[in-house]
Amino acid sequence: MNTLPDLLAPGLRLLSIGLNPSLPSVAAGFYFANPRNRFWKALNTSRLVSMPVEPGPAAMQVLLRRERIGFTDLVKRPTRGVAELRAQDYREGSPRLQALIARSVPTIAWFHGKVAWKQFRRFVFPQDESDEWGLQGGMIGVSRIFVSPNPSPANAVFSQADLVAWYDRLADCLEAGSGGAG
Repeated sequence: MNTLPDLLAPGLRLLSIGLNPSLPSVAAGFYFANPRNRFWKALNTSRLVSMPVEPGPAAMQVLLRRERIGFTDLVKRPTRGVAELRAQDYREGSPRLQALIARSVPTIAWFHGKVAWKQFRRFVFPQDESDEWGLQGGMIGVSRIFVSPNPSPANAVFSQADLVAWYDRLADCLEAGSGGAG
């Protein structure tokens, strides 16, 4: 399967977790490659990065090395949209992601969107029915969990300013030490 590789390194502050790779991202070779996706603008405007980065494959390495931000997806199968995903994709992706988080030990596992979080939670924390944004009560190993709105252009309910505000809340959690509440 042609997909985006997991980008991991020891000592991650954040592990960015999308739902699944988009076809444009796989073709371009980097996460959030759709030019209409608001991730890069929100990230560069937020306090999560020390300096802005230009979207592209090289940016992924800069974020990994300089900012200690890794990247993966709940489901590794690329699609045109969420409607193409099946329950089996989530059932297979959830334990893989849980093991990946346990191995890579990020300070915070950062889910982009409630769909990714709820599908993961359904298979890993079935008793947890929380439906809140932000820092979650549970942990994956020693990693805290944070859920922010998905920056996809399909998620127009949240503005660019909303995304930046959530990314800054995530930065507050990191600054509070070990991903604690901020």
